[in-house]
Amino acid sequence: MPGSAADAIIDLYQENAPAWVELRGQTLFEQPWLDRFLSISLAGGQKVLDLGCGSAQPIAEYLITNGCRITGVDGAKSLLEIAREKLPEHTWITADMRDLPPLEKFHGLIAWNSFFHLKPEDQRPMFETYSRLCHPGAALMFTSGTTHGEAIGTFEGQPLYHGSLDPNEYHSLLQKNGFGVVEHVKEDPTCSGSTIWLAQKKLHND
Repeated sequence: MPGSAADAIIDLYQENAPAWVELRGQTLFEQPWLDRFLSISLAGGQKVLDLGCGSAQPIAEYLITNGCRITGVDGAKSLLEIAREKLPEHTWITADMRDLPPLEKFHGLIAWNSFFHLKPEDQRPMFETYSRLCHPGAALMFTSGTTHGEAIGTFEGQPLYHGSLDPNEYHSLLQKNGFGVVEHVKEDPTCSGSTIWLAQKKLHND
């Protein structure tokens, strides 16, 4: 079940875009974390890559109102169509984050409630991708689980996969790929219980 549920993530969101938009809503409980992310990103520039951007609302839209130029990537074309219609002046790419087209470097990269839908073995190589796509000094923010393993939730009556590495491994992968951890909070009670990582690409290799 875990493997098959992981492989069905994109199709699950593709087939249930309206339900996801309604469930997600517009309440921006992530704002304090987004503001921390912006304080790093906008210090270097405006270009932000949002991996697993969904409909772009409300997170990418908030980043845009604060001066960011967004490139959003999602595997669910139906969600991207919403983003493209609402925010046509930005770039929206239909792709799996594990198989991205050629992209420029960015001043910030966010994978909020998307990266954790990858299997643990698929998460590890993503940190090299993050490093390749980030300018020195860029912000990286993502959400994860709290321990190594897999968990299955539900969405529209279907299994919803989540995977995670151990926190020590996340620390190691970030360091190995040139990032320093700025802040890490496990199950933040002020952010709907999300486990959040905010890191910054080092200006120089140590």
